[in-house]
Formats: sequence, C-alpha cells, structure tokens
Amino acid sequence: MPTQTQGKIRVVVAKPGLDGHDRGAKIIARALRDAGMEVIYTGLHQTPEQIVETVIQEDADAVGLSILSGAHMTLVPRVVELLRAQDIDDVVVTVGGTIPAEDIPELKDLGVAEVFTPGAPTQAIVDFIRQATAARD
Repeated sequence: MPTQTQGKIRVVVAKPGLDGHDRGAKIIARALRDAGMEVIYTGLHQTPEQIVETVIQEDADAVGLSILSGAHMTLVPRVVELLRAQDIDDVVVTVGGTIPAEDIPELKDLGVAEVFTPGAPTQAIVDFIRQATAARD
C-alpha cells in the first residue's frame, strides 16, 4: 500500500545483476532524496529476489531498477513476476539505463511504468515518480 499519504514517497533504487557501475543510480537516488523522497539504495549486484524483499520490507511506493549490463530483458521481467507473486500491484516500477528503444514497449507491456535512458533529466524522473505514485493512491 502506498505510504505517501502518511509521509514521504518511499523509493527503492536497485542495481540488479552483475553490472558494477552505479554512478547513475546514485545520482538519481540523490535527486529523489533532494526532492523530499525517502530513498533506499540497495547497492550493487542485487538479485531480483533481494530487490523484491527490500520493496516489501521498506513498504516502498516505487522501485527504480538501474541496468547498464544489457540483462534488462531477463532481470526486469523477473522482478515484475516476483512482485506479482506477492500480490504487489501498487508499486510503481521504473527502469533506467542503457535500454535499446526497441525493448521499451515490451518492458512497458510487462508492467514497467516508465523507462529512462541515459541523459534523461533528473527532474523528469522526480516528476514522474511523484505523478505515478499519486495516481496509485
């Protein structure tokens, strides 16, 4: 259940898979925090299971998956599948990173709310998370 009516929007920022580059994820995490959101950054090399467990434990409103490794078509569907298996359908799922344009429609069909590619303005991400979590309230 979204918690933003009780306080800050809670966002889990996660780096699934073996990708070892997290500068972008940290920049996004800082922008969300500076915008007044509560950010839980999971760190590198998280499994989909670990990410979903963090979403549950933290009662998150949104999860942002940062993927640069090219494994997005394996990792993102698994995270979405695990969320659904736990009957979690009110968490906004976003993906950021090096995502080819031709994969974006399939990710959205899976239930990803938005995909942010390199160069996306941090303010656009902040605004999207605010609007998307408010719409689910």
